[in-house]
Amino acid sequence: MKSTILLIEDNEQNCYLMTFLLESYKFSVVVANDGLTGIELAEQIKPDLILLDIQLPSMDGYDVAKSLRGIESLQMVPIVAVTSYAMVGDREKCLAAGCNGYIEKPINPETFVKEILPFLPAATSPESAI
Repeated sequence: MKSTILLIEDNEQNCYLMTFLLESYKFSVVVANDGLTGIELAEQIKPDLILLDIQLPSMDGYDVAKSLRGIESLQMVPIVAVTSYAMVGDREKCLAAGCNGYIEKPINPETFVKEILPFLPAATSPESAI
């Protein structure tokens, strides 16, 4: 079964790179360019994983994560912050907002997919991914 990943990211270059990497491993990727759209799409598609930028227009990633955690049907969906926030305490702030994991930007194209695999349910993770 193919995993569906919701990527909530406003930077076009980051979207392109992450989508390219994920699709090359046969993941289905849906992109939202802002938090509100991301929340709406998450409710509609029920993704297997949400990759969430923290610096988003109008609604930051912390608030998006908190909102997603408040939706019963999405409470078990893993959320991984993918962010340039890399100061002391930023990881903890992401986790406190409801994220399950944290990846610093710029992402490493050689390890990015390996970093997200542990957050995917085993039944949806592509066997040939890594």
